[in-house]
Amino acid sequence: MKSKTKKRIRFLDSIVITGIGIAAIYWILESFMFFFLSPEANIIHHLLGEDMFETLTRVLVLCMFLIFGSHIQYNINRRREADIAMQQQDEKYRTIVENIEEGFLETDLAGNFTFFNNSICKILGYSGKELIGMNNREYTNSENSKRLNEIMDEVRRTCEPAQVKDFEVIRKDVATRAIEFSLYLIKDNKSKPTGFRGVVRDVTEIFKAEREKKKLEKQLQHSQKMESIGSLAGGIAHDFNNVLMGMQGNASLMLFDIDESHPHYTKIKSLERYVENGSSLTRQLLGFAKGGGYEARATELNELIKRTSSMFGRARKEIKIHTNLLKKIWAVEVNQGQMEMVFLNLYINALHAMPEGGNLHLLSENVVIDEGSAGNLDLKQGEYVKVSVVDTGTGMDKKIQEKIFDPFFTTKEKSRGTGLGLASASEVIKNHGGLIDVYSEKGKGTTFNIYLPASDKKVIQEKELTRNIIKGTETILLVDDEEMIIEVNQEILKTLGYKTMIARSGKEAVEIYKSSQEKINMVIMDMIIPGVSGKEFYDNLKKIDPEIKVLLSSGYSVSGQAAEILERGCNGFIQKPFKLKELSVKIREVLDGK
Repeated sequence: MKSKTKKRIRFLDSIVITGIGIAAIYWILESFMFFFLSPEANIIHHLLGEDMFETLTRVLVLCMFLIFGSHIQYNINRRREADIAMQQQDEKYRTIVENIEEGFLETDLAGNFTFFNNSICKILGYSGKELIGMNNREYTNSENSKRLNEIMDEVRRTCEPAQVKDFEVIRKDVATRAIEFSLYLIKDNKSKPTGFRGVVRDVTEIFKAEREKKKLEKQLQHSQKMESIGSLAGGIAHDFNNVLMGMQGNASLMLFDIDESHPHYTKIKSLERYVENGSSLTRQLLGFAKGGGYEARATELNELIKRTSSMFGRARKEIKIHTNLLKKIWAVEVNQGQMEMVFLNLYINALHAMPEGGNLHLLSENVVIDEGSAGNLDLKQGEYVKVSVVDTGTGMDKKIQEKIFDPFFTTKEKSRGTGLGLASASEVIKNHGGLIDVYSEKGKGTTFNIYLPASDKKVIQEKELTRNIIKGTETILLVDDEEMIIEVNQEILKTLGYKTMIARSGKEAVEIYKSSQEKINMVIMDMIIPGVSGKEFYDNLKKIDPEIKVLLSSGYSVSGQAAEILERGCNGFIQKPFKLKELSVKIREVLDGK
């Protein structure tokens, strides 16, 4: 509208200037024509007029021409200056708009581009020629296009700007970008809507950073939660294993003096089986403890998979087990008991997902995790053994998958489990430097993938535990603060033929060893000793006798302090609860230096 007014004013000015110019030219030409036609006439006299009145009239007209002409020229100059200033201002704002990081755009009421800056081209990946006239439906999916139309309708209806924080656009290269934008209504001089104006910001990297931050926060919270649970679980497992040790020790002593014909033999063997079940639960609890793995050695996972799946298959005939194991599988350093527990937990999980029966596929392979895969899997680069446990069960939705490894989370009824199985399996794998992940779809089964670091150590087959109890006559210093453990172990050692000395604290043990060093052949010590740490106590014994032989016995796993004591030269480790036969073998291994 303003441009039309300006054109009208310029047109009128042109008419006035043209009229003045024509009048001036006519006046001068008419005087010269008069001079040529009447040479004898006085041209000056003719120009000024015949009399004073005519002269004054002509002077007045001339002054009016000068005044109007000057005024018009002044207006023209002002408009020219204003036009130049306007052009400079337009150029200034255009430069700003073109160089700002945010995208700037204008569309008509239908959502077709009418103006945009270079940032819009960068965000959407199109050239300026491709974008001009393009509709918003062409760079969003159908859902977001519908949403944008609703936003535009709302802005047009209320005349209020809209602030949109999370919106997704599709670039020309099909990549998606997250944007936030402000949308305003454009009106003409009559307040009639003509289009929309928007300011757009690409927040893809910010969203990625926020997602990564939330992920790290979630991992930290999970880590802190697992550390707390691990400390609690470790203490409970230790104390519980001491109780089980008392039960197992007495059961072993009773079985030592009777044979299968005794009326109580079956009941005592059942008691041993119950102790083993309780010990299995403590192994799950210790799986939560930081570094909670037992003594690890180079192992071929194929053998563990075959052994555990065969045992599980015999008990669950409704599940068909299929194995596809790589023959030349790399070795891994694991504790076999912990890994057996992991596999059995996964089999049991598959069983619950297939209540009517189904297929369980077990696969193993060697994989190399490169830089790209390491980031996706949250693993270090290197060589890994991958084991996949695949079932054809009911599957899980995303919500359940996110919680599947949380302690005490379970989809089963309260009477059918604690929810510790998969959580402890995850922690065991993590404590071995590996990773377990899950992929599942509702109604399409579940796949658990285990990644464990490969080892270059040679796999050594474990020797079978001798069937015979090995006795001895040496003197053993037994160090423990639990009266129940002292009583049962003292009785076991006496049964095995050994002489025993008892110490209930670190200070007492050091005094006894100093005074009776020549008589004592070895020490059996608990890791938790009143008045001194296990490491400090062991170091004190080593100072007295560098050649001392020590067997570490603990309700904790061989990790943390126990591992450090073993690294300092401790001769062996035995996990509570243990049987009489196991202790007899361990004692001979330490005493005989095997």
